[in-house]
Amino acid sequence: MEAGFIHPSLLLILGALLVPFLQGPLRRPYLMLVPLLALAAVILNAGQHGTFATFAFLDWQLVFGRVDKLSTVFALIMGLMAVIGTIYGLHVDRAVEHMAAWFYAAGSLGAIYAGDYLTLFLFWEMMAFASVFLIWFRRGPQSIAVGYRYLLVHTIGGVILLAGIMLRYRAVGNITFDLMDVANPQLYTWLIMIGLGLNAALVPLHSWLPEAYSEASFNGAVFLCAFTTKTAVYTLARACAGMDILVVAGVVMALYGVIYAVMENDIRKLLAWSIVSQVGYMVAGIGLGTDMAINGAVAHAVVHILYKSLLFMGTGAVLYMTGKTKFTELGGLHAKMPLTFLFTAIGCLSISAAPGFAAYVSKSMIIGAGFEAHQYWAAWLLMFGATGTFMYNGLKLPYFLFFGPNNCSPDTWQKAADPTANMVFAMTLGATLCVLVGVAPGALYGLLPHAVDYTPYTAYHLVETLQLLGFAALAFCLLKRFIEPVDRICVDIDWLYRMAGRGFLWLVRRPLQWFDTAWGEAYRVVGLHSLMTISRFWSWFDWHAIDGVVDGLARSVRALGGRVRLLQSGQIQMTLFTAFSLAAIVLVTYIFFQLS
Repeated sequence: MEAGFIHPSLLLILGALLVPFLQGPLRRPYLMLVPLLALAAVILNAGQHGTFATFAFLDWQLVFGRVDKLSTVFALIMGLMAVIGTIYGLHVDRAVEHMAAWFYAAGSLGAIYAGDYLTLFLFWEMMAFASVFLIWFRRGPQSIAVGYRYLLVHTIGGVILLAGIMLRYRAVGNITFDLMDVANPQLYTWLIMIGLGLNAALVPLHSWLPEAYSEASFNGAVFLCAFTTKTAVYTLARACAGMDILVVAGVVMALYGVIYAVMENDIRKLLAWSIVSQVGYMVAGIGLGTDMAINGAVAHAVVHILYKSLLFMGTGAVLYMTGKTKFTELGGLHAKMPLTFLFTAIGCLSISAAPGFAAYVSKSMIIGAGFEAHQYWAAWLLMFGATGTFMYNGLKLPYFLFFGPNNCSPDTWQKAADPTANMVFAMTLGATLCVLVGVAPGALYGLLPHAVDYTPYTAYHLVETLQLLGFAALAFCLLKRFIEPVDRICVDIDWLYRMAGRGFLWLVRRPLQWFDTAWGEAYRVVGLHSLMTISRFWSWFDWHAIDGVVDGLARSVRALGGRVRLLQSGQIQMTLFTAFSLAAIVLVTYIFFQLS
């Protein structure tokens, strides 16, 4: 590697490999040290600009360290999230779980720094295969099945991405990971966009997310909510900025996630649907493609990692202490878990874009960019989605989880309490950052890829935001009885995939299997019988005709040889006499006929 550039992924990978060898009191300090070193490497790299850690491989130039403003801001938040997530799960004894989390974070950072598609694909697949263990480690009744489905979906996405990379290389002759010609999309453009978009949970490629994130371990979900979708946002911003279809996809995601989050009964699945909705804002901003829209998408990705990880830490604390995740099995926990309630409330206000909290300084940039680009329909629908966000995340989640009806069993109520000190400390860090970014966004704006000319704290924006929040609060009060949690299954587009899978299974088992059986029987009765008849005929013909002729000729030759052998006496004189006698007879006969 070139002097001055330290790849944080290398530190995390090497650190992860050493975790099993550290036991007892040394493990926790070591767990703190490695992600802090990775974050320090990211901070040092932020002062660089250009390409580093380049290697020649076959005919390609692999770039493991492309440093610019876009990669730097994402690397900083990912490095910070690796620290917070590790602190939150510091008391977990399973070394392999820490290893999986660090490999997952290393994959994300590697993809962010990648300057070519081959390096990107390497770290992309590392993310998929490392993150699945964070689902399996919960060891719930559905964890194995959900994990395999998650891995299958992301493997398919990886194959689509690889196909796009290969077609692009054939078309343009290089593997440089940069902005594609989205104004004139080719087949490889669509394949790469779909491969990247699957990780961003574009509707209808989103169904893996709510199921997987809600089924992950309490600390695994904190990592999952930060890395996969936001790394995908980075790659879309890098390769597909300005692609019009992403505006439509982003708006659909923003509204679709709201609808299902409002209906959801599982607290962590509600947050997972919220990810679909919030990533929709980022995707829409990338689709708009203007400087302000890209800035808004990047800023929203950063603050989303902060408040969403805080929310998953709060609900993860509830899961860790009570073992429950459904509203219908919880409620009234504010008295038993006051610190958890406080931090979760800060996360709820942050995602709702309340003044003074994180999303207030980012979400409005995307909506404002929509108005500036004259995409009024998108801007208004995104604003409407923001109202829904406050309804389900700012009001429904804290009300029914910490207030509202107490549905806890006696055992659940007895176990409910604020979690361990390291979990509280991690939530404190997340909550503090959410407030600091919301109150003083200048530091965040300074990291964005384009120059920022935006002031969030204007009278107009404050009044507009308060009106939207007030309208959402009024709607919640009026419609509360209609959105009360009910333990039910909410049918999603995923139902179509499941039905298609069952239909394919039925097709294989019934018509295709019947046809295969019928064909086999027909072959046995008709084809095999005819073949045996022909075989018997050729056996008879071989025995009586071919063998008869050949054996008869052989017998004739053998008989003639026996007759000739009678002339042989074993004496050379007798043999010569007989030969000369026959020659004389032939010669005399020839002369006689010539003279006559």
